[in-house]
Amino acid sequence: MNDLSRRTFLKTSLAASAAAALPGAAAAAVPGAPSQYIELRAYRLKSPTADHAPLDAYLREAFIPALNRRGIDAVGVFTEPEPKDYPAVWVLIPHPSLDSVAAVAATLNLDPEVLAKGGGYLSGGSKEQPAYERIDSWLFLPFAGLPQLAVPARARNHQPRIFELRTYESYSELKALNKVAMFNAGEIGVMQEVGLSPVFYGQGLLGRDLPHLTYMLCSPDRAAHDKSWQGFLDHPVWIRLKNDPQYQDNVSKITSRFLVPAAFSQI
Repeated sequence: MNDLSRRTFLKTSLAASAAAALPGAAAAAVPGAPSQYIELRAYRLKSPTADHAPLDAYLREAFIPALNRRGIDAVGVFTEPEPKDYPAVWVLIPHPSLDSVAAVAATLNLDPEVLAKGGGYLSGGSKEQPAYERIDSWLFLPFAGLPQLAVPARARNHQPRIFELRTYESYSELKALNKVAMFNAGEIGVMQEVGLSPVFYGQGLLGRDLPHLTYMLCSPDRAAHDKSWQGFLDHPVWIRLKNDPQYQDNVSKITSRFLVPAAFSQI
């Protein structure tokens, strides 16, 4: 099997997997290869007080412009004021294809402009004082209910905003797919209705702690977020879904993080 055949097989297999997760008419929303994949990176820092200015400068001046030149127009960069487990700089990248995922990982840091503007960061630091500890990376398949990343209006208008990043782990692959179906059956629409401004919903394809799904919400501040979240919990559609026998026991662990965007974040 040549490289082109392998890529075609993988895209078709992933599309079929996504369709299998969705009941009834929702499955028809995935007729072929997905039009987007979401990559989430966590640049783990040595401590909450670690200086990540060199990393920020690289992301701002070299990494994001290089992605934009490749047609990736909305790249998010965030920090977590109160880290859940480890301090990190979080980067969200919407890829138009699996080829883009591979190309960015393999070649972006060899781009002459990236080397010119980010070479100090890429070759700097030391084993004793690295710019970061390690990079965690996840790849997600967007849900049929929100097939592409949505840049919130507050981000487009450069208004104050916070983000909640939520991960739902499941104890089996089928339960994880069942939770994806539950979101497509109504949870996404309710979140949009109550003002939680979803950015993306993704089924985890690669990365740690599988099987899981992850999604991101945007709000003006924590008070507004809490009010909208209560509206979600009180909504009759959510109450119906959570009491539906077909959606029982499909989540075994929830991790929630509140993130703030970097000044140069495009989300």
